[in-house]
Amino acid sequence: MIPVSYYLMLSAIVFFTGVAGVLIRRNIIAILLSVELMLNATNINFVAFSDHFQDLGGQVFVFFALTVAAAEVAVGLAIIIALHRSKATINVEEFNLLKW
Repeated sequence: MIPVSYYLMLSAIVFFTGVAGVLIRRNIIAILLSVELMLNATNINFVAFSDHFQDLGGQVFVFFALTVAAAEVAVGLAIIIALHRSKATINVEEFNLLKW
């Protein structure tokens, strides 16, 4: 039996890898992948505690979170394609569409 602390350490490593990716990267696709890493780290926590407490609630929540994440990726990629068509780049520093 694997202790919950191992899962929490793995989740922390994956989460902080995602945070570092969001802060360091300038490519929109890499930033979205880093956000997905952070989401998967929280899913690891849900599954670990669901197994520890012998409750299926965490696993059901992960199932719904993954379906929402799939929709998020579809919308995010559509936005990236639209931005790439207008600016011909996916570098974050090139976009100032929200500035006045």
